[in-house]
Amino acid sequence: MLSLREPASARTGMTFHQMIEKIRYEGAYPTRDRAEDVTRAVLEALGRQLATADRTELAACLPTEAAHALTTHGQDMQPLTGWQFVKDLASRTGTTPATARWDTGAVLTAVGHLAGNELIGRIIGQLPDGYALLFGRAQLVRAA
Repeated sequence: MLSLREPASARTGMTFHQMIEKIRYEGAYPTRDRAEDVTRAVLEALGRQLATADRTELAACLPTEAAHALTTHGQDMQPLTGWQFVKDLASRTGTTPATARWDTGAVLTAVGHLAGNELIGRIIGQLPDGYALLFGRAQLVRAA
């Protein structure tokens, strides 16, 4: 069972502050607060798209505060494609789809580095089309 109370360093080797600074740098956000707001919004939205097992496994790879944002909400009943995810995030955050796409890429690329290729590959395989690009990976065509 996942314990979100474990120190981040015990699970990931990266603190939440370090994760936010990485996202701030990669996303070219002007302030730490902006990077943190974007991170929480993207992680909450992603958490709504993941099955409980995937959400729990991914949360175990993240610093405590990020894991909490990911696991705050339950899974949405209607899965969204990658593009629908971006449009939904834009609507929820009051930004444009282009800004939401940028934000998503900045956060999910950092999450992908923390989680590793194997886990992110499995998660992308469970999600509808379009998420690979959001994680900064090539979108492979699925066999018919």
